[in-house]
Amino acid sequence: MPHRPHVRKIALPALPSWLPLDGFILGLIGTVALAVLLPVSGRAATITDGATTVAVAFLFFLYGARLSTREALDGVRHWRLHLTVLVCTFVVFPVLGLAARGLVPYVLTHPLYTGLLFLCLVPSTVQSSIAFTSIARGNVAAAICAGSFSSLVGVVVTPVLAALLLGGSGGGFSADSMIKIGLQLLAPFLAGQLLRRWIGGFIARHRAVLRLVDRGSVLLVVYAAFSEGMVRGIWHQMTPARLAILLGVEAVLLTVMLTLTSYGSRKLGFVREDRITIVFAGSKKSLAAGLPMASVLFGAQASLAVLPLMLFHQMQLMVCAVLARRFAARAPEAAVAVTGAGNRPEAQADADSADAAALTRV
Repeated sequence: MPHRPHVRKIALPALPSWLPLDGFILGLIGTVALAVLLPVSGRAATITDGATTVAVAFLFFLYGARLSTREALDGVRHWRLHLTVLVCTFVVFPVLGLAARGLVPYVLTHPLYTGLLFLCLVPSTVQSSIAFTSIARGNVAAAICAGSFSSLVGVVVTPVLAALLLGGSGGGFSADSMIKIGLQLLAPFLAGQLLRRWIGGFIARHRAVLRLVDRGSVLLVVYAAFSEGMVRGIWHQMTPARLAILLGVEAVLLTVMLTLTSYGSRKLGFVREDRITIVFAGSKKSLAAGLPMASVLFGAQASLAVLPLMLFHQMQLMVCAVLARRFAARAPEAAVAVTGAGNRPEAQADADSADAAALTRV
């Protein structure tokens, strides 16, 4: 039986109901509408850009101060699970993103493909992966560690992968842009990690207020990106037909990742609880981490670049909410494998079949 690291109890975020549209998504929609109706330009745009730069740096400082390196390191003994999630996040996703290059220009425009590829490079989520894993009766401790690992690795790996795979399409990557990334993303993150010993308690006590700061910073990033897109006329490239096609491509991407994480983790011999963790942590992407990164990486092209990530985020919430409840509904069937019936192969096979059926019907 694999080792389960001991972790502190955390308050899980409330899961949205079927076809959820949470308050943050509504805030994003409202922010986009505001940028369309009242875009900033001239001196106001300069002030907004400066505020965005400060907000992104502060956001990554908070990320560093919040993430418990000790909790992440406590999960090293369960290295096969974490390595599997990292491979799904930073290897399988990017490979699928590169494969989607064949859709340009017949299905996707080049700017939308750039955004889709960037979506494939960002780290996995933390809070929603934990919440879905808990509802599905998976390995919550492993989900906490997997999310922490992904966030820690993503601060470095995502910009590097973007520089390697996106090239000039990402706004002209150069030594200067990498220095900017280091100063605006990595340096504040490391500062937060170093100061966590002294400010960790304060952040824990004011979690609710700082969560509002988090979301406010992300909304500011979205407003600045979409506002600049309106001023430059970028949104004239976006039609309802192109939006529908993008949604279809992302639905295929999510389906492929859910299938690969489900059947792949079973082939690798993980127990049911760990498979659930891999499905939710390995198939999801972080909007909160991706949006600020995009503002630094893409500059003026950020508005279209972040659209695929925003749509994918809402889609994964909707699909995973349904999937988590279906896994949970079949958990008593799987429990036979570890309770009175013993570890009978046929009992475990029944649980595997039920999980596969739940995934197929989403």
